[in-house]
Amino acid sequence: MQNQTPSPSTTQTETVQTTPQIEGTRRARRATGPFRRYRTPILTAGAIIAVGALVGSGYAVQSESTAKAQRVADTAALALAAERDSRQGLAVDHGAVLDMRAAKQAKDTLTVAGAALASAQGKTDASALASSVAALDSYERLSPSKVFELVDTTKQQADQVSAAVAEVDRVAAEKAAAAAAAAAEKAAAEKAAAEAAESESSSGSTGGSTPGAPSNPSEAQAIARDMMAARYGWGEDQFGCLVALWNKESGWNVYASNPSGAYGIPQALPGSKMSSAGADWATSAATQISWGLGYIAGRYGSACGAWNTSESQGWY
Repeated sequence: MQNQTPSPSTTQTETVQTTPQIEGTRRARRATGPFRRYRTPILTAGAIIAVGALVGSGYAVQSESTAKAQRVADTAALALAAERDSRQGLAVDHGAVLDMRAAKQAKDTLTVAGAALASAQGKTDASALASSVAALDSYERLSPSKVFELVDTTKQQADQVSAAVAEVDRVAAEKAAAAAAAAAEKAAAEKAAAEAAESESSSGSTGGSTPGAPSNPSEAQAIARDMMAARYGWGEDQFGCLVALWNKESGWNVYASNPSGAYGIPQALPGSKMSSAGADWATSAATQISWGLGYIAGRYGSACGAWNTSESQGWY
């Protein structure tokens, strides 16, 4: 086996051949070196331009987005402001309505209360109502709630005063009616007495229409004859009319009664009227006669006047 170790000449040849290639490569690299050196900056500048374009478009997009967000925010702010103004306007309107309502109620209540105060003069105490009216009269300087409170208080007091005045007026009206009835009754009695007196004078004290006195009077009739002569100065002619009158009414019976409630010799209606002459009015002839003679004298002026009335209308 032969050793194939290259000979020195061969090795040198290859080395010589190799060296030019390497040198050529180096020269080629050196020849292209400047272009390589400046390529990187060119690419870097292009990248910068591209990035700038991207960044610029990003700023534009960001600016547009920011502007849009600002417009939305502005719109929301305007809507909120409008809503706040609307609410404030409603609050203002509600306050104005309360003020007008309070003023209206105050004026109406003052009118009613004033009339109540006027009607209370000399009839009932209205000092509390007067104080409330004085306070309510300043309603323009008061809050609506205070005005409404005073209105309620004043109305209650005005109602109380009006009720008190109505009661006073009712009592006064009843008294006036009773006085008028008494006056009418008195006038009727005076008229009847005058008519009886006129009839008696025209017919004469012992005329044919006048009843005669009994010759033998009963015990009750004797009491009546003596009493009428002593108290009223009436003579036998009047006694005759009295006997005839009470014969017709009761037959001179102390216990005579009538379904109408009339009782006793003079037929008092009701019988308890005769208690003014005595507590024994239900059983005593003298008490009944005393009351009966007083009634006749006061209403008809004489016994014959009462008799004539009884004859003409059936009762006396």
